[in-house]
Amino acid sequence: MAHPPTGPVDATRVPRYAGEATFARLPRLSDLPDADALVWGVPFDAGVSYRPGARFGPAHVRQSSRLLRPYNPALDTEPFAARQVADAGDVGVNPFDLAEAVAAVETAADALCGTRRRLITIGGDHTIALPLLRVQHRRHGPVAVLHFDAHLDTWDTYFGAAYTHGTAFRRAGEEGLLDPGHSVHVGIRGPLYSRLDLAESARLGFTAVHARDFARTPLDDVVERVRARLGDRPVYVSVDIDVLDPGFAPGTGTPEAGGLSSRELLEVLRGLAGLNVVGADVVEVAPAYDHAEITGIAAAHVIYELLSVLPEEER
Repeated sequence: MAHPPTGPVDATRVPRYAGEATFARLPRLSDLPDADALVWGVPFDAGVSYRPGARFGPAHVRQSSRLLRPYNPALDTEPFAARQVADAGDVGVNPFDLAEAVAAVETAADALCGTRRRLITIGGDHTIALPLLRVQHRRHGPVAVLHFDAHLDTWDTYFGAAYTHGTAFRRAGEEGLLDPGHSVHVGIRGPLYSRLDLAESARLGFTAVHARDFARTPLDDVVERVRARLGDRPVYVSVDIDVLDPGFAPGTGTPEAGGLSSRELLEVLRGLAGLNVVGADVVEVAPAYDHAEITGIAAAHVIYELLSVLPEEER
């Protein structure tokens, strides 16, 4: 696009607590001729196995993003000036039919991506990663998945159901959507059903950086380990907010003690600068269990850092 990007609402004219709650107070896609990157919401949580409520995540994260500012000093970049970013609103999905909802997310994401747009999705529960990966696979072939989570999400079924927030990456692997030599879990912790869980995850092609590794390994070394695994492949980043310790993200459906700090997660994301990040999601924010927007603010900053490491578009 030849025209300069349209940025967030000017906070010196409209106070941050006022006005429409788009992500980071960005313009809506419907008010622009086009955009390079989109933030949109999928208010859906029919795939959860414990606490419901992530359907309210997109609105909560948008509200929690009001304090985000145009310049990112950690990366010396202006994510809203490097590319046109817009809020594409929410997709309406069937709350009673999971299969229909998954299909609707795939169709909507396909239309929003077009041929070049990069899409960052606010969930919603982690089930939505599967249709989003299908869309990325159509554009890039098998993608390297960087999966931040307390849980593997590579289980086969739950109560006989093949499509849940704990099975998304199992199905994605079976469908050939993942690059098995370049995908990695980060932040895994807590009890499992058996040793087989780890073996099955490895069989699908994932390696893992466990949460306990952050206590024993310098953070720069963790970043280098992740970058080495991803290589030069197209990278899809999937962030379950429960990768954070409940002290940093209480508002989620399946919390596990001993997680990452917000600082650790943001530093690893900043370490993706220069890689070919093609899309991302941030899921499992359940505001009913949040306090003072702690979880929503963390999720908003995760999205901000993801926007900051997207490759710059030629203008």
